Amino acid sequence: MNKITLAILVASFSLATYAQNGINTPYSRYGFGIQSERAMGFNKGMGGIAQGFRNGQEINIANPASYSAIDSLTMLFDLGVSLQNSNHKMGELQQNVRNSSFDYFAFQFRAFRNVGMTVGIMPITNIKYNFHSSSETLAGTENITSSYNFNGDGGLREVFFGTGWHPFRPISLGFNVRYIWGDYTHNAQMSFSESSAFNLSRTYTGEVGTYSWQAGLQFIQPISKKDKIVLGATYTYGHRLGSEATRSTRTLNNTSIEETTSDTIKNAFQLPHAISIGATYYHSNNLRIGADFELQKWSECRFPNQQTGFSSSTVSDVYTSTKGQLNDRTKISAGLDWTPKPYSATASYLEQCTYKVGGYYSQTYAKADPTGTITDKPNEFGVSAGLTLPISNKNVYDITPKINIAVQWTHTNIPYLNATTMRKSTLSENYLRLCVGITFSERWFYKMKVK
Repeated sequence: MNKITLAILVASFSLATYAQNGINTPYSRYGFGIQSERAMGFNKGMGGIAQGFRNGQEINIANPASYSAIDSLTMLFDLGVSLQNSNHKMGELQQNVRNSSFDYFAFQFRAFRNVGMTVGIMPITNIKYNFHSSSETLAGTENITSSYNFNGDGGLREVFFGTGWHPFRPISLGFNVRYIWGDYTHNAQMSFSESSAFNLSRTYTGEVGTYSWQAGLQFIQPISKKDKIVLGATYTYGHRLGSEATRSTRTLNNTSIEETTSDTIKNAFQLPHAISIGATYYHSNNLRIGADFELQKWSECRFPNQQTGFSSSTVSDVYTSTKGQLNDRTKISAGLDWTPKPYSATASYLEQCTYKVGGYYSQTYAKADPTGTITDKPNEFGVSAGLTLPISNKNVYDITPKINIAVQWTHTNIPYLNATTMRKSTLSENYLRLCVGITFSERWFYKMKVK
């Protein structure tokens, strides 16, 4: 009962912190926002590689085929949070922002022989920004100035249930069922210093609730008694969503609202088909080296145009959902971890710790200029390092909870069309992130025998 109570408390804590948004950047204006890393505490310090990871003491949600590795006596709980400092630079403007966020909560157990199951919750995307432009004198006037204000909030989340099955020695199969939900609100306001001039305000809203699924495969190939390679692959189903997007437009002066119009798009959104492949090399029980590749076909997804601002000063702009509003997302990552002496009774504490390093390069899905004037795609790269620290647990089975600590540095370049100069400009962002995950490994299903 104490263990069940602990599990409920951990789950309650994760749900309570779930509402915390871990970003604050103009970059989150595009698409569904900034995409969250689909990684757990054990691989955040390794560039997020996961397709070939298979370990009964780690919950690898990126490839459900790995779930079957858990043994029949173990119950795993994993909870992760992050702290980050970010620097945003646009021309001569700079801003530093500090945030915290909930990353994930999951638990895993053996259901049947060669079948493992996992349940969890985590964010998919985050939207949070608030910025404004300085006053600019309108062409052909001496005293009338214009200014713009933009803010937004929201994001997508998921609850998933998955199972992994190891039918015979080289092959493991897996399947995740996902419920995805969320919403967004973008506000844009254009105002003039002249009291008689009519100002323009727009609010864009959308809400998503849908099911999706993901299938995974792992192929385990021994090389020698101490070496093996695990190949992994996943496919994530993409489909049209039965969700609406709405744009409300208001024209107003300094005293009252003059006119309000509303446009609604049926079936406005679509989720992308995605594939991931990877390989991990294992040496003995202390070294893993791997690499992954991921492709998300966002360019084939329908998404509302003019989602966050103004395409012109008129109210009659066509509001519709079309393909080509977003870019395909690609990501290449690599990493390794090393544990000097994981199972040695004479090893020191530092020799039982796991040391990690990794990195990645990605072209993100945001298209900051839907008109096509700027063809350069946003790109992102990062490096990471981490530690897995065992916590002494003096029970008869020597089951040791672990703390996973990772430090990540990420740099992003987002090209966009400057509305004032009509030339290419760049939004540059740097993130320094501290990720902490706690993994509990418990023997819940062991039956004591008394002689």
